Amino acid sequence: MIQTVIKRDKRIVGFDEEKIKTAVRKAMLQTEKGEDPSLIQRIADRVSVHGKERMTVEEIQDMVEMELMNSPRKEVAKRYIAYRDQRSIARKAKTREIFLEIIETKSNDITRENANMNTDTPAGMMMKFASESTKPFVDDYLLAPEVKEAIRRNYLHVHDKDYYPTKSLTCVQHPLDKVLTAGFSIGHGGSRPPRRVETASVLACISLETAQNEMHGGQSIPAFDFYLAPFVRGSLVEELETIERFTNRPLAHLRDAKIEDYIARPLDNLQGDDRALQHAINRTVSRVHQAMEAFIHNMNTIHSRGGNQVVFSSINYGTDTSAEGRCIIRELLNSTNEGVGDGATAIFPIQIWKKKRGVSYLPADRNHDLYRLACEVSARRFFPNFLNLDASYNRHELWREDDPNRFLHEVATMGCRTRVFENRFGRKTSIGRGNLSFTTLNLVRVAIDSRAIEDRQQRLDNFFRDLDALLDLAALQLHQRLEFQKTALAKQFPMLMSLLWEGCEGLQPDDTIEQVINQGTLGIGFIGLAEALVALTGKHHGEDEQARQLGIDIVTRMRDKINGFCEQYAHNYSVLATPAEGLAGRFTRRDRQEFGEIPGVTDRPYYTNSNHVPVYYKCSAHHKARVEAPYHALTRGGHIFYVEIDGDATRNPESIMTVVDLMDAHDMGYASVNHNRNRCLDCGFENADARPLACPRCGSERVDRLQRITGYLVGTTDRWNSAKLAELNDRVIHD
Repeated sequence: MIQTVIKRDKRIVGFDEEKIKTAVRKAMLQTEKGEDPSLIQRIADRVSVHGKERMTVEEIQDMVEMELMNSPRKEVAKRYIAYRDQRSIARKAKTREIFLEIIETKSNDITRENANMNTDTPAGMMMKFASESTKPFVDDYLLAPEVKEAIRRNYLHVHDKDYYPTKSLTCVQHPLDKVLTAGFSIGHGGSRPPRRVETASVLACISLETAQNEMHGGQSIPAFDFYLAPFVRGSLVEELETIERFTNRPLAHLRDAKIEDYIARPLDNLQGDDRALQHAINRTVSRVHQAMEAFIHNMNTIHSRGGNQVVFSSINYGTDTSAEGRCIIRELLNSTNEGVGDGATAIFPIQIWKKKRGVSYLPADRNHDLYRLACEVSARRFFPNFLNLDASYNRHELWREDDPNRFLHEVATMGCRTRVFENRFGRKTSIGRGNLSFTTLNLVRVAIDSRAIEDRQQRLDNFFRDLDALLDLAALQLHQRLEFQKTALAKQFPMLMSLLWEGCEGLQPDDTIEQVINQGTLGIGFIGLAEALVALTGKHHGEDEQARQLGIDIVTRMRDKINGFCEQYAHNYSVLATPAEGLAGRFTRRDRQEFGEIPGVTDRPYYTNSNHVPVYYKCSAHHKARVEAPYHALTRGGHIFYVEIDGDATRNPESIMTVVDLMDAHDMGYASVNHNRNRCLDCGFENADARPLACPRCGSERVDRLQRITGYLVGTTDRWNSAKLAELNDRVIHD
């Protein structure tokens, strides 16, 4: 007798013979003779009695089919068989439609899920085919039934689900000094430790590209200036040796000469050692500039992940006050300002300036001149963004200004916003660590479930009860994914697990990564706080004080629960202010289908990213900072503060500094400034018009509109999905 049924998604449920009766009844009603209740019952009884204790859906349907064929109603059997075929075709139809859309290079929310992936190329198509084919496998075999149900009901989103079977991790902050001092070998060849700054910059590119092919998220260098600085002095020595050969004068005594700054200057009126040293400095500055130019060009042209996407890369810098470190910073900024190719803004790497009092922020600080240059470059090229090392939660108790290795104790971030710093299972650092995987909650869906409850306290109690349950489920899902990830062998990640990941040095190729993987973090993100507050209170946190406090209470509740998960599962869980791209529209679209258009909640094509004030809400930058700042301390997995400014930012770089001042005043951790920048693809003319239609210089309509989509740039809005385009058009200026 049948007791349980294995469904197509591998869930095991109790047997229900009513489903057999319903299916046979539907088939009978499509025939001339119509329904026969006694035959329906007889078939259901025979199948349930003669079946095995546990059977699959297909096995049960085969038995029903055989019973109908052996009955006097063979025409019903034909209808039943036809119905099964139709259902099978319907299940496959969705995959077929998706594949055809990829093949026909249609521009829609499936092919434009990631704005930095070109799915029109053969390699891009293959990546998308693989992605869409893998997700059903994950649903059927790797996700718990309750997790799959939460996804189906639009409460939960598992990020990078297509990479789940590969056991890959999300991202890592590269300890580039290991690569540059020891070299590496991960394929048929290897690299020697470099001597020249040019070679060091190339190896930095190779490190980022190679690790990108082993992971499903971004790659970052946490202290770019510190890592490259030693090779500036090496290049200077090389230039001095060249001068020695040409002049036949001994210059070895200048190799360790104290240099205040590497600044190119005319050689007029200089004699002897002064002339030789300045000439070597001039040549070194030129070489450093070329090395930085090459690094940026490579990061915008080297493809990874099967050749369809440039490396999703970030670099952190700004706190090396040595003459060599300052040279790296200055020439990196100068090269960024010049642009790539014929002057276009570089999309990658995402550049992050590490702001620190006593180092760069104050006028008397050693690197203040470079900080001002960074603001000027950001006003034209959008980068660098700004990371606040002075924020209360970004300080490290071991950081000392006179420590030459102080970068080891500085927080670094991925450009999109992902942050890794605190660590329950090793040293507190960003270096050699990253996010393992993350999952996002749809706060709006949880709030909609409670919005009809009239009593305010009961409404909020119900919301928090549901939120707790969803957090429990997200933590369990991430734990189960980590349990799967940790079974990977070190040799599956030849670069990551031989050189980059914290603690990987002792791993042998056939060892599992279990003993080191817990150095990473598991992120529980959220989306739509603003719309959730509207559903619960009628207003969002930007427009109402009670809603503002409730928003903080909600994310505080998340933080407290997630801290508990750290103890419960013994992992580094953290709250992430999710940088939603495709998800911003997907959650909304499905909620609107079920609940209709709810004013202020589901009436736009997107939900507001994480804890941000809605992009369409008109307010000052100071007000936006006051509202959003408290969430930065709560979201240790990553956060960002945006300001939209009007006009040509290149004429007002002080506006960038104003935003950094807001970070300092409100204890915010990471920020960037959005502004308009358009470039004619025919003549190269640039301006800051809000709605560019044609080039004012040559009349061309091929005008590239550069905009930030989440934490990163996209070269053209043609690759944005419909929800993010709607959000872009709704953005207002913050005065």
